[in-house]
Amino acid sequence: MPREVRERQMLDAAVEVFARRGYNAASMDEIAELAGASKPLVYLYLNSKEDLFSACIRREAAALMAAVRSASEPDEPADRRLWSGLRAFFAHTARHPAGWAVLSCQARTNGEPFAPVVAGLRQEMVALVTRLITETAEAADRPVPPAPLEAAGLAHALVGAAESLAGWANTDACAAPSEEETARTLMDVVWVGLDNLRHGRRWTPAAMS
Repeated sequence: MPREVRERQMLDAAVEVFARRGYNAASMDEIAELAGASKPLVYLYLNSKEDLFSACIRREAAALMAAVRSASEPDEPADRRLWSGLRAFFAHTARHPAGWAVLSCQARTNGEPFAPVVAGLRQEMVALVTRLITETAEAADRPVPPAPLEAAGLAHALVGAAESLAGWANTDACAAPSEEETARTLMDVVWVGLDNLRHGRRWTPAAMS
């Protein structure tokens, strides 16, 4: 069997075990058994449990980012690009729940050296959304672009909301909404806000009176 095929099988098995057991409780024996390989072969290919976990995180992060980036065309309107990206994000996390569990929970709770990989993925997402927010405002009839710090803050809020919704949608498979329903939920909130922003309409404390 080619090395890349065997290694993919090992990573698939490792993602399942790490998602189910967590990093500390995961057993290399269980991973090897699920992969249909011997434990020495797993160590030969992937060196150590730490290296194996790191490889899983990097692979799942790259796959998620690739799914989001490839979902929309650069010449689409801003709302279509945001819609396509959100739908791709929720579709990927729903179809790869073990991978999402490794990224959203296991990698973050086990600290160094794993958390920086997830932080890098999140920063890529934030940068993508920041650019989209700025382009959305610039496309208005009378554009009122947000300040860079404001755009970054809005992007962090949107990415955090998407991560939270993905966790909620994957908790109960029987009652889980579709990726389109989940994406629409976030679009209902986000796009209304962005549409106000792009036309210079902002919330102020006076609006509470």
